[in-house]
Amino acid sequence: MNAVEFVVFKARALILLALALFTVAMGYYAVQLRMEAGFLKQVPTNHEYVQTFLEYENQVPGANLVLVAVKAREGTIWNTAFMKRLQAVTEEVTFLPGVRRTTVRSLWSPSTRVTENTEEGINAYPVIPNGVTVENITAQDVATIRDRTLNGKHEGFLISNDHRAALVMAELQEIDPITREQLDYLDLADKLETKVRDRYEDENVEIQIVGFTKFIGDIADGASDVLIFFILAFVLTTLAVFIYCRSPQLTFLAVFCSLVSLVWQFGLLHLMDRGLDPLAVLVPFLVYAIGVSHGVQQINLIGSELSEGHSADEAARTTFRRLLVPGSLALVTDLVGFGTLYLIPIEVIQDLAVMAGLGVALKIVTNLIMLPLVASYMPVRPGFAETFARLRHSRERIMGAIGHIARPVPATCALVVFAVLLVAAVYETRQRHIGDLTAGFSELWPSSRYNRDIAEIVGRFSISADALIVVVETPPDACIDYDTMHLIERFSWAMRNVPNVNSVQSLPMSVRDSSAIWREGNPRWIGLPHAEADLIQTTSLYEPSSGLLNEACTILPVIIYLDDHKAQTIETVIGAVKEFRSTDPGALSHDDVTFRLAMGGVGVMAATNDVIEANEMPMLAWIYAVIVLLVYLAYRDWRAIICCCMPLLMATFLGYWLMTALNIGLKVSTLPVLVLATGIGVDYAFYIYSRLQSFLDEGIPIERAYPLALQQIGVAVIFTGLTLAVGVSTWAFSGLKLQADMGILLSFMFLANMVAAIVFLPAFASTLERLFPRAPRR
Repeated sequence: MNAVEFVVFKARALILLALALFTVAMGYYAVQLRMEAGFLKQVPTNHEYVQTFLEYENQVPGANLVLVAVKAREGTIWNTAFMKRLQAVTEEVTFLPGVRRTTVRSLWSPSTRVTENTEEGINAYPVIPNGVTVENITAQDVATIRDRTLNGKHEGFLISNDHRAALVMAELQEIDPITREQLDYLDLADKLETKVRDRYEDENVEIQIVGFTKFIGDIADGASDVLIFFILAFVLTTLAVFIYCRSPQLTFLAVFCSLVSLVWQFGLLHLMDRGLDPLAVLVPFLVYAIGVSHGVQQINLIGSELSEGHSADEAARTTFRRLLVPGSLALVTDLVGFGTLYLIPIEVIQDLAVMAGLGVALKIVTNLIMLPLVASYMPVRPGFAETFARLRHSRERIMGAIGHIARPVPATCALVVFAVLLVAAVYETRQRHIGDLTAGFSELWPSSRYNRDIAEIVGRFSISADALIVVVETPPDACIDYDTMHLIERFSWAMRNVPNVNSVQSLPMSVRDSSAIWREGNPRWIGLPHAEADLIQTTSLYEPSSGLLNEACTILPVIIYLDDHKAQTIETVIGAVKEFRSTDPGALSHDDVTFRLAMGGVGVMAATNDVIEANEMPMLAWIYAVIVLLVYLAYRDWRAIICCCMPLLMATFLGYWLMTALNIGLKVSTLPVLVLATGIGVDYAFYIYSRLQSFLDEGIPIERAYPLALQQIGVAVIFTGLTLAVGVSTWAFSGLKLQADMGILLSFMFLANMVAAIVFLPAFASTLERLFPRAPRR
């Protein structure tokens, strides 16, 4: 370390000049960083469900839908003014960027038809009478449209069950077929708001919009709050750092170096052609918090050295020499921890892992190298040494009292408390869930416009944005084979009776209802025809554009509409599908019929939940394995592993417990935050144990060694935990529920890790020293 210190400080002017030029360059690129979102980025593309989606996305309505409900504020939809408004909305949605125009469905779509048995025979015609336009539509035309809509059995699907709203459905495509460019979801969300809702919503009509693009757009809009609350947290953190050190220069160093790393991070992300996903917008500010944590440790030691009469240069050199190893160890552990996120095969999480890992790696330069180098040039304010010495002595008395926890009796009591908390936390963690635990999207408040729109659409229609599509692969012409159709009919009925299933659509179910049309509408003929000729006759009414079959009748999708996408609902429905295909005699006997999971929004969510559940524990195991390895390499003592890891383990399970209590499920947006909080927590243990071991190696008993270590490092640890907790606690008032939940979770994790390091680390160290005393080392 002496050699490294000599080289670095000898070239400090050149190093700082290079870093300053790099900061200017990265600042230029940082301002060009933009938010970007993608549907496929949110899903595990290698999962079997998503593979089904990718294979059939051009033949079956996929997961990426937009539903626009046009609702009459008073009365029903059956009037000319509403019909004109519905046509205008249909037209607007059809020509939005990214919309697959052939999939647009509403009462005004040419593909929306009615089939009936008349005196002249079977007659099929569109719901909107020929020649009727928005310019000439009359009340009589509206009455005709109403009758045709009901005869065509579009109630509950294209119009609400209470006749107060009508639906416009459209499917999005990830790549524009003309420009071959990626769909800009945030731009589309803005157009849905400005060109559809703002333009067509008034005192008579309400517009409700749901779908992934609108959800991610609302998250991006709410992300503006993130900047506001970050500024608030920055102000509170800066004020707290100043109260701690009573030096404008040291305060500036702590926050400035952390901000510089953010500038570098944003600039490098832009150069790497990566944007900032709305669901990952909290990560840079968490990385900033990590920087402040390490910055406080640096200025604490610099202040202590200055208070003892050393010059700024000597204080900076001592700080560099003493904290580079524990600081680097903590940051490398954080870095590897975030790197484990890359093991989860979901692009948005992998992008987040790159972003977080990059930010933490930059902290090694900005906080452990640049900060002490800048501090070496810092002029010392007259009287600062005396002021900091008084603060230090008063704090050391407090730390000395807390240090008594290392004595035998308090240590034993602390371990009993540790055991009780850990057992309780592990027990309660059994109740944690993967995925959403609320009916709407948990990233948004229940009172948000998006979640209110979802509740309205689910309550009024027999369909929803939460659809699970099971693709049934069959031999050619299966739609005229009774055995195959009957199997799919039984499957449809079985799914219809699963809890929280709103409705089910499939070709056999549709044929059942339409078969009576060929028998003069006699309801006794409602059912699935047995004869091939009858099946040919009844299925001829349905075209591939209906999404219920393809041209060759080799895929017959079953669309299952759910009341919500709660984790329990998805698990129940997926389980019911798997049970049917593995236990039903017909499914087992038809070797040429395959029930493929799964398309639809729920299929994608189920795939994501599966991947997170499969990777959650292995990822945490990798994190702890890396921590164990690095702790051992740094301290060469198995006792250090127990002392550093056990408090961290308890804090992690307490975090899980809090998530369970607050109904926060593990999702793409929440799991990375828990990992980041774990990374920050281990920093406390490294700094404390480094000082503790140095005293133990000198032969000082643990009862005296821990108070000494705490007097040097404990105040900074406690202060850092409290400051960061207070800073992110302000997020609880955010208009974005994701940020509010993460603010509460992070505040708790900061405090839990800090308390665990201060209280339980010495308890383990004291007990192990008594049971397995070490020989003093020089």
